[in-house]
Amino acid sequence: MKLHTYEWGDESAPLVACLHGVTGHGLRFRKLAEERLANRFHVVAADLRGHGHSTWEEPWTISDHVADLLDTFDRPAFWIGHSFGGRLTMHVAAARPDLVQRAVLLDPAILIPPPHSHQLAQEARAEESYGSVEEAIQGRTVRSGLAHTPREILEEEFATHGYTDDDGRLRLRYSASTVSGAYLELGTAPPPFDTLRVPTLVVVGALSVVVAGGQLELYRRALGDLMTIEVVPGGHSVLWDAFDETAAAIDAFLET
Repeated sequence: MKLHTYEWGDESAPLVACLHGVTGHGLRFRKLAEERLANRFHVVAADLRGHGHSTWEEPWTISDHVADLLDTFDRPAFWIGHSFGGRLTMHVAAARPDLVQRAVLLDPAILIPPPHSHQLAQEARAEESYGSVEEAIQGRTVRSGLAHTPREILEEEFATHGYTDDDGRLRLRYSASTVSGAYLELGTAPPPFDTLRVPTLVVVGALSVVVAGGQLELYRRALGDLMTIEVVPGGHSVLWDAFDETAAAIDAFLET
Protein backbone atom coordinates (compact mmCIF):
# COMPACT_ATOMS: atom_id res chain seq x y z
CA MET A 1 0.00 0.00 0.00
CA LYS A 2 1.34 3.43 -0.91
CA LEU A 3 1.70 5.79 2.02
CA HIS A 4 0.68 9.42 2.27
CA THR A 5 3.74 11.55 1.54
CA TYR A 6 5.01 15.14 1.63
CA GLU A 7 7.47 16.30 -1.01
CA TRP A 8 9.99 19.08 -1.49
CA GLY A 9 12.46 19.84 -4.27
CA ASP A 10 12.84 18.88 -7.91
CA GLU A 11 11.46 15.43 -8.73
CA SER A 12 14.42 14.77 -11.03
CA ALA A 13 16.96 15.35 -8.24
CA PRO A 14 18.45 12.52 -6.12
CA LEU A 15 15.82 11.09 -3.78
CA VAL A 16 15.89 11.38 0.01
CA ALA A 17 13.34 9.18 1.79
CA CYS A 18 12.43 10.24 5.35
CA LEU A 19 10.84 8.00 7.99
CA HIS A 20 9.54 9.28 11.32
CA GLY A 21 9.27 7.47 14.65
CA VAL A 22 6.25 6.23 16.60
CA THR A 23 3.50 8.85 17.16
CA GLY A 24 5.16 11.04 14.50
CA HIS A 25 4.38 12.10 10.92
CA GLY A 26 6.17 13.05 7.73
CA LEU A 27 5.99 16.81 8.28
CA ARG A 28 8.51 16.53 11.09
CA PHE A 29 11.08 16.69 8.27
CA ARG A 30 9.69 19.94 6.82
CA LYS A 31 12.31 22.26 8.29
CA LEU A 32 15.19 19.96 7.32
CA ALA A 33 13.85 19.70 3.77
CA GLU A 34 13.05 23.37 3.26
CA GLU A 35 16.14 24.85 4.88
CA ARG A 36 18.84 22.31 4.01
CA LEU A 37 18.01 19.70 1.38
CA ALA A 38 15.35 20.74 -1.13
CA ASN A 39 17.74 22.92 -3.13
CA ARG A 40 19.52 19.81 -4.43
CA PHE A 41 17.44 16.76 -3.44
CA HIS A 42 13.92 15.49 -3.99
CA VAL A 43 12.86 14.97 -0.37
CA VAL A 44 9.89 12.67 0.29
CA ALA A 45 8.65 12.08 3.83
CA ALA A 46 6.02 9.44 4.50
CA ASP A 47 3.31 9.07 7.13
CA LEU A 48 3.83 5.49 8.31
CA ARG A 49 0.85 3.15 8.57
CA GLY A 50 -1.27 4.10 11.58
CA HIS A 51 0.05 7.67 11.53
CA GLY A 52 -1.03 10.95 9.98
CA HIS A 53 -3.01 10.64 6.77
CA SER A 54 -1.93 7.11 5.80
CA THR A 55 -4.25 4.18 6.48
CA TRP A 56 -4.72 3.10 10.11
CA GLU A 57 -5.83 -0.39 9.15
CA GLU A 58 -4.22 -3.51 10.59
CA PRO A 59 -1.79 -5.26 10.52
CA TRP A 60 0.98 -3.18 12.03
CA THR A 61 4.00 -5.49 12.03
CA ILE A 62 7.43 -4.40 10.85
CA SER A 63 7.04 -6.57 7.76
CA ASP A 64 3.84 -4.68 6.87
CA HIS A 65 5.52 -1.30 7.44
CA VAL A 66 8.36 -2.40 5.16
CA ALA A 67 5.94 -3.62 2.49
CA ASP A 68 4.27 -0.18 2.57
CA LEU A 69 7.64 1.52 2.16
CA LEU A 70 8.59 -0.68 -0.79
CA ASP A 71 5.27 0.20 -2.42
CA THR A 72 5.93 3.90 -1.82
CA PHE A 73 9.64 4.22 -2.67
CA ASP A 74 10.61 2.40 -5.85
CA ARG A 75 13.99 3.93 -6.77
CA PRO A 76 17.35 4.18 -5.02
CA ALA A 77 17.50 6.84 -2.33
CA PHE A 78 19.33 8.27 0.62
CA TRP A 79 17.27 7.18 3.64
CA ILE A 80 16.81 9.20 6.84
CA GLY A 81 15.09 7.39 9.70
CA HIS A 82 14.37 8.71 13.17
CA SER A 83 13.85 6.27 16.05
CA PHE A 84 11.48 3.54 14.75
CA GLY A 85 12.17 4.93 11.28
CA GLY A 86 15.83 3.99 11.79
CA ARG A 87 14.88 0.39 12.53
CA LEU A 88 12.68 0.33 9.42
CA THR A 89 15.58 1.67 7.33
CA MET A 90 17.61 -1.37 8.37
CA HIS A 91 14.79 -3.68 7.27
CA VAL A 92 14.45 -1.92 3.92
CA ALA A 93 18.19 -2.38 3.39
CA ALA A 94 17.87 -6.07 4.24
CA ALA A 95 14.92 -6.57 1.86
CA ARG A 96 16.06 -4.32 -1.00
CA PRO A 97 19.71 -3.28 -0.63
CA ASP A 98 19.57 -1.77 -4.12
CA LEU A 99 17.22 0.95 -2.82
CA VAL A 100 19.51 2.20 -0.01
CA GLN A 101 22.47 4.25 -1.23
CA ARG A 102 23.22 5.90 2.10
CA ALA A 103 21.57 5.79 5.52
CA VAL A 104 21.10 8.44 8.19
CA LEU A 105 19.90 7.01 11.51
CA LEU A 106 18.66 9.70 13.91
CA ASP A 107 18.88 8.34 17.46
CA PRO A 108 17.62 5.02 16.07
CA ALA A 109 15.49 2.65 18.13
CA ILE A 110 17.08 -0.57 16.92
CA LEU A 111 16.26 -2.87 19.83
CA ILE A 112 14.39 -2.30 23.08
CA PRO A 113 14.82 -5.04 25.71
CA PRO A 114 11.59 -7.09 25.65
CA PRO A 115 10.46 -6.30 29.22
CA HIS A 116 10.77 -2.58 28.50
CA SER A 117 9.18 -2.86 25.06
CA HIS A 118 6.18 -4.64 26.61
CA GLN A 119 5.88 -1.91 29.25
CA LEU A 120 5.97 0.80 26.59
CA ALA A 121 3.38 -1.10 24.53
CA GLN A 122 1.07 -1.27 27.51
CA GLU A 123 1.47 2.43 28.28
CA ALA A 124 0.84 3.34 24.62
CA ARG A 125 -2.65 1.81 24.78
CA ALA A 126 -3.78 4.49 27.23
CA GLU A 127 -5.77 7.32 25.65
CA GLU A 128 -3.85 10.54 25.11
CA SER A 129 -6.08 13.59 24.80
CA TYR A 130 -5.99 17.17 26.04
CA GLY A 131 -8.34 20.01 26.84
CA SER A 132 -6.16 22.69 25.27
CA VAL A 133 -2.91 23.25 23.39
CA GLU A 134 -1.25 24.42 26.59
CA GLU A 135 -2.29 21.25 28.39
CA ALA A 136 -1.10 19.22 25.41
CA ILE A 137 2.33 20.84 25.39
CA GLN A 138 2.76 20.26 29.11
CA GLY A 139 1.55 16.68 28.79
CA ARG A 140 3.80 15.82 25.87
CA THR A 141 6.78 17.43 27.57
CA VAL A 142 6.36 15.14 30.58
CA ARG A 143 5.15 11.99 28.82
CA SER A 144 7.56 11.98 25.90
CA GLY A 145 10.69 13.46 27.47
CA LEU A 146 10.64 16.66 25.42
CA ALA A 147 12.02 18.97 28.09
CA HIS A 148 14.78 20.10 25.71
CA THR A 149 12.48 20.77 22.76
CA PRO A 150 11.77 24.46 21.96
CA ARG A 151 8.17 25.45 22.64
CA GLU A 152 7.58 26.78 19.12
CA ILE A 153 8.30 23.32 17.71
CA LEU A 154 5.71 21.74 20.02
CA GLU A 155 3.19 24.41 19.01
CA GLU A 156 3.81 23.59 15.35
CA GLU A 157 3.46 19.89 16.12
CA PHE A 158 -0.07 20.34 17.49
CA ALA A 159 -0.99 22.72 14.69
CA THR A 160 0.01 20.22 11.98
CA HIS A 161 -0.45 16.84 13.67
CA GLY A 162 -3.27 17.56 16.11
CA TYR A 163 -7.03 17.58 15.62
CA THR A 164 -10.10 18.25 17.74
CA ASP A 165 -12.26 15.15 18.09
CA ASP A 166 -16.04 14.98 18.37
CA ASP A 167 -15.79 15.16 22.17
CA GLY A 168 -13.92 18.47 21.95
CA ARG A 169 -10.64 16.92 23.09
CA LEU A 170 -7.35 17.58 21.30
CA ARG A 171 -5.56 14.49 20.02
CA LEU A 172 -2.57 13.70 17.85
CA ARG A 173 -3.22 11.98 14.53
CA TYR A 174 -1.98 8.44 15.17
CA SER A 175 -3.39 5.07 16.18
CA ALA A 176 -2.53 4.03 19.74
CA SER A 177 -2.80 0.39 18.65
CA THR A 178 -0.21 0.97 15.93
CA VAL A 179 2.18 2.58 18.40
CA SER A 180 1.67 -0.24 20.88
CA GLY A 181 2.41 -2.76 18.15
CA ALA A 182 5.56 -0.89 17.12
CA TYR A 183 6.93 -1.03 20.65
CA LEU A 184 6.33 -4.78 20.74
CA GLU A 185 8.11 -5.16 17.40
CA LEU A 186 11.08 -3.21 18.74
CA GLY A 187 11.51 -5.97 21.32
CA THR A 188 12.33 -8.43 18.54
CA ALA A 189 15.75 -9.00 17.00
CA PRO A 190 16.74 -6.49 14.29
CA PRO A 191 18.49 -7.40 11.05
CA PRO A 192 22.25 -7.96 11.42
CA PHE A 193 24.15 -4.70 11.90
CA ASP A 194 26.16 -5.36 8.75
CA THR A 195 22.91 -5.18 6.74
CA LEU A 196 23.73 -1.53 6.10
CA ARG A 197 26.77 -2.05 3.90
CA VAL A 198 26.54 1.56 2.79
CA PRO A 199 27.91 4.81 4.22
CA THR A 200 25.89 5.37 7.39
CA LEU A 201 25.58 8.40 9.64
CA VAL A 202 24.32 7.80 13.19
CA VAL A 203 23.24 10.94 15.08
CA VAL A 204 22.83 10.42 18.83
CA GLY A 205 21.30 12.78 21.37
CA ALA A 206 23.74 13.35 24.23
CA LEU A 207 20.95 12.97 26.80
CA SER A 208 19.10 10.17 25.05
CA VAL A 209 18.95 6.65 26.46
CA VAL A 210 17.60 5.02 23.29
CA VAL A 211 20.92 4.17 21.63
CA ALA A 212 22.98 1.95 23.91
CA GLY A 213 26.76 2.05 23.78
CA GLY A 214 26.79 -1.64 22.90
CA GLN A 215 24.73 -0.96 19.79
CA LEU A 216 27.20 1.67 18.60
CA GLU A 217 30.02 -0.82 19.10
CA LEU A 218 28.16 -3.39 16.98
CA TYR A 219 27.81 -0.74 14.27
CA ARG A 220 31.53 0.03 14.46
CA ARG A 221 32.49 -3.62 14.10
CA ALA A 222 30.06 -4.23 11.24
CA LEU A 223 30.56 -1.05 9.23
CA GLY A 224 34.07 0.13 10.08
CA ASP A 225 34.99 3.16 7.98
CA LEU A 226 31.50 3.24 6.47
CA MET A 227 30.07 4.61 9.71
CA THR A 228 30.13 8.18 11.04
CA ILE A 229 28.84 9.03 14.52
CA GLU A 230 27.74 12.50 15.59
CA VAL A 231 26.68 13.28 19.16
CA VAL A 232 24.46 16.36 19.43
CA PRO A 233 22.94 18.22 22.39
CA GLY A 234 19.55 17.32 23.80
CA GLY A 235 17.54 14.14 23.92
CA HIS A 236 15.97 11.59 21.60
CA SER A 237 14.26 14.06 19.24
CA VAL A 238 17.51 15.26 17.68
CA LEU A 239 15.87 17.19 14.83
CA TRP A 240 13.92 19.17 17.42
CA ASP A 241 16.40 19.50 20.27
CA ALA A 242 19.50 20.20 18.18
CA PHE A 243 18.28 21.12 14.71
CA ASP A 244 21.32 23.15 13.63
CA GLU A 245 23.84 20.50 14.68
CA THR A 246 21.80 17.59 13.31
CA ALA A 247 20.99 19.32 10.02
CA ALA A 248 24.63 20.32 9.52
CA ALA A 249 25.76 16.71 10.07
CA ILE A 250 23.17 15.42 7.57
CA ASP A 251 23.99 18.14 5.08
CA ALA A 252 27.70 17.38 5.17
CA PHE A 253 27.17 13.62 5.04
CA LEU A 254 24.89 13.72 2.01
CA GLU A 255 27.13 16.25 0.27
CA THR A 256 30.06 13.85 0.33
